[in-house]
Amino acid sequence: MARDFGDFQTPPELVSDVLEALEPIGTRWPRVLEPTCGCGNFIAGLLNLPNPPKEIIGLEVQEQHLIHARQAAGKAASTTVTIEQADIFSENLLGTLRWKETGPLLVVGNPPWITSAELGSLSSGNVPRKSNVRGIRGIEAITGSSNFDLTEYVWIKLLTELVEQRPAIALLCKTSVARKILRYSHQESIPVQESSIRKIDARKWFGAAVDACLFCLQVGSGQGRAETPVYPDLFASEPESVVGIARGIVVADLAAFRQSRAIDGTSPLVWRQGIKHDAASVMVLREVDGALRNKAEEWVEIEEDYLFPLLKGSDLAREGHENPRLFVIVTQRRLGEPTELLQERAPKLWHYLKKHEGVFAARKSSVFAKAPEFSMFGVGDYSFSAYKVAVAGMYRSPRFRALGPAHEKPVMLDDTCYFLSCESAEKAALISSLLNDPLCLRFVDSLLFKDAKRPITKGILQRIDLKALLPLTDRSSLHARAEAEFERLTGWGHLPPGVWRDVFP
Repeated sequence: MARDFGDFQTPPELVSDVLEALEPIGTRWPRVLEPTCGCGNFIAGLLNLPNPPKEIIGLEVQEQHLIHARQAAGKAASTTVTIEQADIFSENLLGTLRWKETGPLLVVGNPPWITSAELGSLSSGNVPRKSNVRGIRGIEAITGSSNFDLTEYVWIKLLTELVEQRPAIALLCKTSVARKILRYSHQESIPVQESSIRKIDARKWFGAAVDACLFCLQVGSGQGRAETPVYPDLFASEPESVVGIARGIVVADLAAFRQSRAIDGTSPLVWRQGIKHDAASVMVLREVDGALRNKAEEWVEIEEDYLFPLLKGSDLAREGHENPRLFVIVTQRRLGEPTELLQERAPKLWHYLKKHEGVFAARKSSVFAKAPEFSMFGVGDYSFSAYKVAVAGMYRSPRFRALGPAHEKPVMLDDTCYFLSCESAEKAALISSLLNDPLCLRFVDSLLFKDAKRPITKGILQRIDLKALLPLTDRSSLHARAEAEFERLTGWGHLPPGVWRDVFP
């Protein structure tokens, strides 16, 4: 099945555009490899060029595609074409590829876009041998960073096994994969001589709602370059931005980063993620006519000590939604706290949870696998601070919000949000105003990618050096913002003189 292999067969029209963007291919690269050639559309396109390469090798694992690819190759007059049945995930390319020609090598094509997790859910056998190719450690591997696109694996395999041949590689892929490969190349000291990202319309060509591109990379020698222009389409002459590497990560806008890099450091305060429970149908409640209901419209009566006002990322992102409309059940005060204590301390809550224990048993995240029954993740003393400064992670533009208590309780945030806990309204007002300074917003914007599922991450937030930012701000504008926030939080008074001296420990 195509789905089992993550297939997106490349339309001939797109193949033609890609090859035109790479021209003159035959002049620059006498050898061309297509590592997952599918039905052979790229091979046919290469052979139809005015100046085709001297030799083409195509690899394909699926028998039905292999037949079509060999038919597409036909009998080439001036090009030697070899199409082999081979699994890119298990073959050693240096041993598999037996070239008759010499000279510069181009790798071109459209590898599978499906992820390892999606293949796992389909019980597919088309999965590369498990190996920690990106050196992911600990909690990142548990919470999902270990999931990868098959295209990413193909890129890493090509760069690892063909690096000595200094190939040019031009593959269609998600733009998120291109960024991961730029970072991988930097981490592994692969000498990237030049690279580019040219956007394509994946919805038009493949019916896929993802940001995709033609990612081109030329392996060279010596010191690699850390700048990659991003073009709006295959044929644009001017880039819309330039991505680059800064302190080990790929930044979205190198120019904006350089303007604001004075505050690139380490946050003096620790950013936390909101509560994760993966059981919203049970844990999230709304008030109707003075009583609480869950998603199934059941009336819920539990002990007040375990019920807290809740803000979601969508609330933070919209003006005027600081007042929580929802409530969340919080079963623990700290990570790993035994929950069987609820049976005596909160019998109503315990009865409600046991009634819905099937929902908790069905949670798929491995963070709950060995945790106490009805556990939450991302809960600690910081969750119960009366004041917070929060931001929504799923939105493309950062907007930092100072939050105070609601219903005489600390406000909880869902796991799409990040926050700093603050011991006072003054501190929350000051820090939120500092984070909303134009220089800080420019810095954050330079690091985040608009097409990412979660553009704003804890990693980005922890890079904001607030101590370095403070002396670079316009103090009068900053103080005016802080006073407005303080008044919104408290409803009275002004910030005392000299309050900025006590912002950071």
